[in-house]
Amino acid sequence: MSRINVGIVGYGNSAKVYNLPYLLPHPEYQVYAFLQRSAAPSDLASAKPGSHCTVDFPQAKHYRTSDEFFADANIKLVIVCTQFDTHAEFAEKALNANKHVLVEKPFTTSSKEADKLIALAKEKGKILTVYQSKVLPVIASYDGLLTLAKIDRRWDGDFLTLEHILDKGALGTVTEAEIHYDFENPPWVSSMAAKGYTPGDGNMFGLGSHTIDQALVLFGRPKSVIGIMTVLRGIESETEDSFTLILQYDSPLLVTVKTTIVTPMVNQPKYLIRGTKGSYLKFGTDVQEDQILSGIQSTSAEFGIGDSTDDGILTTYDEFDGTYQTYNSKAKKFSGKYPTLPGRNRGYYENLADVLRGRSDLKVQPQQSRDGIRLMELARESYLTGKTVLWS
Repeated sequence: MSRINVGIVGYGNSAKVYNLPYLLPHPEYQVYAFLQRSAAPSDLASAKPGSHCTVDFPQAKHYRTSDEFFADANIKLVIVCTQFDTHAEFAEKALNANKHVLVEKPFTTSSKEADKLIALAKEKGKILTVYQSKVLPVIASYDGLLTLAKIDRRWDGDFLTLEHILDKGALGTVTEAEIHYDFENPPWVSSMAAKGYTPGDGNMFGLGSHTIDQALVLFGRPKSVIGIMTVLRGIESETEDSFTLILQYDSPLLVTVKTTIVTPMVNQPKYLIRGTKGSYLKFGTDVQEDQILSGIQSTSAEFGIGDSTDDGILTTYDEFDGTYQTYNSKAKKFSGKYPTLPGRNRGYYENLADVLRGRSDLKVQPQQSRDGIRLMELARESYLTGKTVLWS
């Protein structure tokens, strides 16, 4: 069976640091072409690794114009790893050229753009999905391949663990959930210098893309949204760097999604989930990103496995996997650290290959990403009006 020819739009950190390490191990993908507008170095042998696609992938085709790139009939999957305000433009070109498309986060800058792309993908009979890995201004050693998709950190170990606990019913009916993605003094905040606001700007479209997606995956669309936007980076601006979203449902469920950038803590909070039969409390972040930056390959046996000291605390009246928990006979309650499942970001690309081969259904649907964008729009409307906004 021939390999899936991948064409990559853009060659920045998104591709090199947060996609390639997870795509590389999969034997069914082949890096076939790049769209990178800058000219190739005159002397490839002396060029710095990571400086240009031709340096790192000399066997791949290099296109400098989008017309030539999208006209190449051999490209089957296009991965869009460009600036966020060009995502919709390149995704539309790829679909019109009858390519399957993976788009870096955020999917688009408006739900209207997302609706247009979803309709076009349906019309063309092509796969459309979105990849929302966190991108920081760093370069790491890598060896690999590039793509565009949406994962919204669904293959993080702590999220996989939370899904497992909920699927097993250990918490009963969830009544309250807090989902955090805080970041202590991020170095990239200095680039957020604009005083105005443009759709796609701000940390809701950044770190919030991950946590908002997780909330929608776990609990679905809310009945209403309250958005609170703040600026903690020391300037006057309409573009938030920190936010709190309160999602209200028809049931007693209340979900809070929160990010703040100034939080000097030993360990950042991640999840607090309460239910009628138990609770789950988790601090810390997934280890896969740090492992990649430290040079550990995603194929290594230790990859995705974190320190057990960061395991979350599960308390439940259910004897769910009680072998590793402490039993309180008086209260008939199990409580203790619940082992975090290994993270596996490669799972996204494994699923995508299965979909392209007709072996499986797509786990990350574009409509989910579209709903995330819509929730952000409603949250900003709530912030600007000072009112609770119904989902519409």
